[in-house]
Amino acid sequence: MTAIGTLNPGNSGVASLLENNGSANGKEPATDSPLLATPTLVESVKVSLSGAAIEKSASAGGDNRDIEESGLPENIQQLLKMIRQLQQQIAEKNARIKAVMADKTLSTEERIAKLAALKGAIAALNNGLITANLSLSKVMNQSNLTPEQTMKTAALLMKN
Repeated sequence: MTAIGTLNPGNSGVASLLENNGSANGKEPATDSPLLATPTLVESVKVSLSGAAIEKSASAGGDNRDIEESGLPENIQQLLKMIRQLQQQIAEKNARIKAVMADKTLSTEERIAKLAALKGAIAALNNGLITANLSLSKVMNQSNLTPEQTMKTAALLMKN
């Protein structure tokens, strides 16, 4: 077997393991090699949620209850939920920008770097939002919605 993708032995152990497994020279790989040993699972990260995070997580389904109860086709509901999620993520990034601007402990270089990263993330989210809105428009045109369904979709789209 050869290297995977663009990996090479210089930047990852994956390609060198695959190239050195013995198949290249016609020999069977050694089963007692430490490189071929069965990996052991190691506990690495524990996550604990605060009470506020648990409450927010529990009510997350409630944020889109109006969409789910709208009677609109499933594909339109999914697009509306995606648009809301993107809008929420953009709002969160904007709040983080304000927090970075207010953080007096950051050096100018750190502040610029963090702001650039956040602005890049917002640009990507905005592109996703534009795409989702265009997809919603296309699906609405193809779905032959009633005027009531069209108004309901527009109302849900404007609601935050």
